[in-house]
Amino acid sequence: MAFNIALSGLNAASKDLEVTANNIANTGTTGFKGSRAEFAELYNSAGRNLSATAIGSGVRLADVAQQFAAGNVENTGNSLDFAISGDGFFTMRDGKGYSYTRAGAFNQDNNGYVVNTSGQHLQVFPPAGNGFDTSTMVDLQLTNAQSAAKATGSVQMSLNLPSDATAPTTTPFSPTDALSYNQATPFTAYDSLGATHNGTVYYVKDAAANTWNAYLYVDGVSAGAPQTLSFNTSGALATPAGGKLNFGALAVSPGADPLTLSIDVNKVTQFGNAYALSSINQDGYPSGTLSGIDVSSEGVVQAKYSNGQAVSLGQLALANFNNLQGLRQLDNTGWAASFDSGTAIMGVAGQGTFGAVQSGALEASNTADLTAQLVNMIKAQRNYQANAQVISTDDKLTQTIINIRN
Repeated sequence: MAFNIALSGLNAASKDLEVTANNIANTGTTGFKGSRAEFAELYNSAGRNLSATAIGSGVRLADVAQQFAAGNVENTGNSLDFAISGDGFFTMRDGKGYSYTRAGAFNQDNNGYVVNTSGQHLQVFPPAGNGFDTSTMVDLQLTNAQSAAKATGSVQMSLNLPSDATAPTTTPFSPTDALSYNQATPFTAYDSLGATHNGTVYYVKDAAANTWNAYLYVDGVSAGAPQTLSFNTSGALATPAGGKLNFGALAVSPGADPLTLSIDVNKVTQFGNAYALSSINQDGYPSGTLSGIDVSSEGVVQAKYSNGQAVSLGQLALANFNNLQGLRQLDNTGWAASFDSGTAIMGVAGQGTFGAVQSGALEASNTADLTAQLVNMIKAQRNYQANAQVISTDDKLTQTIINIRN
C-alpha cells in the first residue's frame, strides 16, 4: 500500500514540476497567465466508523488553476501593440467563433485587417452616429484609402484695421497697385479636388467714417463685387449683419466645383492706428493618405491622415467573465468561454469593471518573476525526492520480511 501512496506522491510532484516548467518556459510570452497545480487527498474507506483508523490512499491532481494576476506593462512604441491596464480581455474571431486574450501584439494582414499571430481578427464596436454600436461587433480594418479633400467654404479672419486710416488717393482699386488699397490679407484655400489656391482680401478705406470695402481675389481673379464693413464708435463690427462677407462662385480648376467663399469678419476690429493680423482659419483641407493610427485609453481606434484629419474606425470590444477560473484554455494565450465561466460580459475600456487600453505597449507574462517559479521548482523537487525515499524505505522493509522468511 505504501508503494501506491508514494507513487501517487511521485506523480503529483511530477505534475507540479511540469506546471512550473510551463510557467518558466513562458516567462517571455506576451499576455501569458501562469498556472498553479492544486492537489487533493485520496481517501478510500468502506463501512461505518472507520475514519478513526483509516489511512489515506495518497494524492491526486485536482486542478491546474489559472492565475490571472496582471503582468507588467512594457512600452514598445508599436501603434498596433495594445495592453489592458485592469480587467478585461481582447475579443478575437476566427472560423471557430470567438476567443479572448490578453496578448495585444497585433499586426495588419494584406487586406488591412488587424490580426494576431494566429490570424484571428480583433473585434471592435462599429461607429454609429456620434458614438459606437455596442450591440454588434465587426473585424477591425485599417483602410488604406485616401481621405477625400474638402473645399474651403469659410475663412475666419482675426485682425485689426487702423482707425486713423484714410481713403487711398489712387482710384479705382487694383490688386496690382498697392497705392489703391490700405491692407492686404492673403490666405490659402482648397477646392473640391484638394488643389490649393491663393486668396487675398484687400481692405480699402471708404470716404465715409468707420467704413471699409473688402475685395476678394483668388489666384488673381476677382470673386465679385466688393463687400462693405462698418464699425461703431467703439471699434466693434456693426455691419454686415452676422459678420459674413459672401462673395460669388468662382471657377478655379478644371473638374472641380466652383469655389464659393464666405469671409467671417466677426473678429475684425477697428482700434488704434496699426494693422494687426492675429489669425486666419479656413475649413478646407487637401486629400490625405493614411499616416498612422491612434488608440485612446477608452479603446477608440482612429485612422490619422496626412491632411490632419482623423476617422474613427471602431472601439475595442472588451470581454470579462463572472468566473475566470472557468475559462477553457486554448493555445496562443487564448481562452474560450465555457459553462463554468459564464457568457462573456461585453463592454468598453474605462467603463464599469473594464480597465484602460494603452497603445504602444504590451502586457508581459505574469510569471516573469523567476524567483517565485524557481522556489516552486525546488519545493516540487524536494517532494519528489521525499516520495522516492518512501518507496526506497518500503522496499527495504519488504526485503527484510523476505529475508526473515528465508
